[in-house]
Order: sequence, then structure tokens, then C-alpha cells
Amino acid sequence: MKTIHKFTLKSFLGPMILSFFIVMFILMMNFVWRYIDELVGKGLSFGIIIELLFYATANMMPLGIPLATLFAGIMTMGNLGEHNELLAMKSAGMSLPRILLPLMVVVLFVAVGSFFVVNNLVPYSNKKMMAIIYDIRQQKENMEFKDGIFFNGIDDMNIRVGHQDPKTQLLTDVLIYDTRERNGNMTTTVADSGYIYMSEDKKFLMVKLYNGETYETTRSYKWSSENAIRHQKFVVQNGALAIEGFDFSRTDMNLFNNHQTKNVTELQVDIDSLRIEADRSSARSYEPLLKRYLMEKDQSALGLFDTVVMDYSYKQQADLVRALDTMTIERRAEVINKAKSSARMSRTTLNHNESSAKDALNKLYRSQVEWHRKVSLPISVIIFFLIGAPLGAIIRKGGLAMPVVVSVIFFVIYYVISIAGEKMAKEGTWNAAFGMWFSAMILLPIALYLTRIATNDSNLFNVDWYVIQYNKIKSKIQELIPSKQAKK
Repeated sequence: MKTIHKFTLKSFLGPMILSFFIVMFILMMNFVWRYIDELVGKGLSFGIIIELLFYATANMMPLGIPLATLFAGIMTMGNLGEHNELLAMKSAGMSLPRILLPLMVVVLFVAVGSFFVVNNLVPYSNKKMMAIIYDIRQQKENMEFKDGIFFNGIDDMNIRVGHQDPKTQLLTDVLIYDTRERNGNMTTTVADSGYIYMSEDKKFLMVKLYNGETYETTRSYKWSSENAIRHQKFVVQNGALAIEGFDFSRTDMNLFNNHQTKNVTELQVDIDSLRIEADRSSARSYEPLLKRYLMEKDQSALGLFDTVVMDYSYKQQADLVRALDTMTIERRAEVINKAKSSARMSRTTLNHNESSAKDALNKLYRSQVEWHRKVSLPISVIIFFLIGAPLGAIIRKGGLAMPVVVSVIFFVIYYVISIAGEKMAKEGTWNAAFGMWFSAMILLPIALYLTRIATNDSNLFNVDWYVIQYNKIKSKIQELIPSKQAKK
């Protein structure tokens, strides 16, 4: 490998790794802010939070890899151009494609690796992440007492304390309403002080109260006068109540299966099955409607049809009208009511079958979108590099400021186009292949154009070139003005 290729590789790998971690950190902060309300106050262990963030990070890698490639390409070539190293390479007879050749090889490896990430790692991470988020949502918040406010985090139990000592955790002026018994009995406990806390496994509520009274109301559903109250005083009362929902329990991740948790092979099997199911559901929606409910021959009612009324003609319609006119009022009412009943039944059947067809089509569209998303990601990585590297060579500005601005602009354009195409594909307005490859079709000509003008040393994005041209025009105008005044 030539020394110059080693130099460009070294200049690219550092920004690539740095930009990848920066992008993933930003995306991770967005995830944390999105779920911060569900994570706080539930006493989750540090290990569970780290595990959730790890799977969430893996899930966002398909979004971070293209952006990191774009950012690294602009930064690398911008640094080389700003320090005149790119100019020196071109002066030595190396064209821009030749300079980018080793970087392109690296990007190809990154693109291939991104496919395995989105095809193997992301589906597994999606399952784990959805299972953990579900378990967190099922877990109740930690038991925390506030002075004078009822705590109702335990089912069928309300606890109010007057004050809790922050050091000793001693509770004063304790009031407990317990309505957990199925027969409707309620127990009210009042105590001067005590301790209420959960066991280490968070499966029991440990209660220790001092100097209090217990009132148990026995309810009768016959007469209110038959209700009885039992009163008991105590000096010390100990108890352990079984509670649920405060401990973190794991759910089988295989219960969370959808189009986002499957690889390309599984998606292809689903697409084939869903396409057949969608065709069958569509056929079930309309074909039986006429044959079975609306156009079925009925000898008992009319005696007009000798065949199934798929060949229902205008003459038969006229015969039906004449037959109705000759019927008695009672017979006509019987026929009309039967027709109404068949129409209602057909409408119910049609709605059910149509709903099944729409559900199958919706699943089919989403599976097709996910399949093309996985396949199109490596191409997107290559396109972003072909945009970023020529842009860096044209702009010739290194650092973080200019690369960040340009990267964000192009990524926003890509993201908006991708979301629009994906939405159209999921709704069935566009073909899934066209919707998911629409952004690539838009950005690929831009990438090729930028590569062409960068190879030809165009000054399209060179700010200094525009400043020089402006100064030239300004100086010519200033030269023309004195000459005109001299003629006068």
C-alpha cells in the first residue's frame, strides 16, 4: 500500500470513529428524553438501565452509520483541503477518485457490515428493547411517602403519614385504609408512629406500627344496619403484606414479534404468506356478497330465478317489480323484510372480510417496507460517502463547524424524503420498492454531480472564490465610475 493511501486512511478512520460515537450519543440522548418519565422513580438497577441503553443504541445504528459516514467524509476531505494536503496530492498527479479509492474500500466494508447489523443485530435488539420497556411499564413506582398526602401505589390500599423523618425513616401520624378483602370488608388503622418499607425482593410490604387502633368494618349487603365494626387497640403491630408490581420481572422476548424483529429471510416468508392471505381476503370480501346474500335464488319468496343471479338481467328486474305489484301487502312486506335482513347480513360480512383484507394488506406493506429498508441501508452508506467526500474537497474547511452544518442539512433532506416515501409505501399509495428507494434515487445524482465537480476542481462551494469574484467586480465598477466622471 502506498504511503499516501496510508495517510488518507489514517485521516479518515479517526473522524469516522469519532463522528459515529458523536452521532450515537446524540441519538441516545433523544431516546433518554423520550423515555425519561418511565425510567425515573421505579428503583431500576443500574444494570437494567445500561442494558436498555445498549439495545436502544444498537437499534439506532441504521440511522447513525450513514450520518457518521457523511460527517466523516466531509471532515476528512475538508481537513486535507484546508491544509493544502489535497492540493499537494493532486499536484503529484493523483486524481480525486484515486485519492478516495482506499477510503471507498473502507466504506464498502462498512456498508456490508451495516447490512449484517440491520439484518441480525437490530431485530434481536428490538425484541430485547421492547421486552424491557414493557417490563418497566408494568413495574410500579417506588413507595415514597409525602407529608399529608395519600400514597395509593398499592392496589386496594391507601396510606397517609403526617411526617417521615429523612434520617431514621420513622413515620408519624399514620393512617391506613385496607380494602383488599373480596367480601368488601375494610380495615382502618391509625397509629402514632411506625415503619413501613418493602422487603429486599420487593414482594412484601413490611409494616411495624406503635400505639394505635384498628377498626374493621364488616359489611352486609342486606341492610346497612347489619354492618358491624370491630375495634382493637395495640402497642406494637407487625405485619407482612404480599404486594405485586414493585419487583422487576422479565417477560419472554419472543412474545414481541413484528416486522421490526425479523431478518430478511423471515420477512420474505411473511411477504409471500401475506400476499396470498391478502388476495384471499379480498376475494372473500366481494365474491360471496352477490352469490350468497344478495343474489341467491329464493323459490319460497319469489319463485323467479332458475339460476344463481350472477346473470341477473334487466328483464328479470322488470319481472321482479311486476311480481311485487301483484303480491298482497302481507306477502310484499315479507319479501321486503327478508331483503333487508339479507342486506344487513351482507353488510356485516362485507365489513368483517374487508377489515381482514385491510389488516393483511397493512401487514404486507409494512413487511415489504422493512425488507427494503434492510437492503437499501448499505447503498445509503455509499451514497452518503459519495456526497460527503466531494463536499469536503470542494468546501476545504475542516474542524467541526462547517462539516456539522452541511451534514445536518443533507441528512435532514434524506430523512424527510425517506419518511415521506416510507409513509406512502405503508399506505399502499406507492410501491414499497419505490418508496424505500426514493431517497436513494434523489441523492445518487447529487452524489455523482458533486464527485464530478470536485474532480474538476470546481469552485462551487468555495467561499473564498466568491469573495475574490466579488472584489473583482467591485474594483471594475470603481474603475468605471471615475472614468465616466472624467468624461463629464
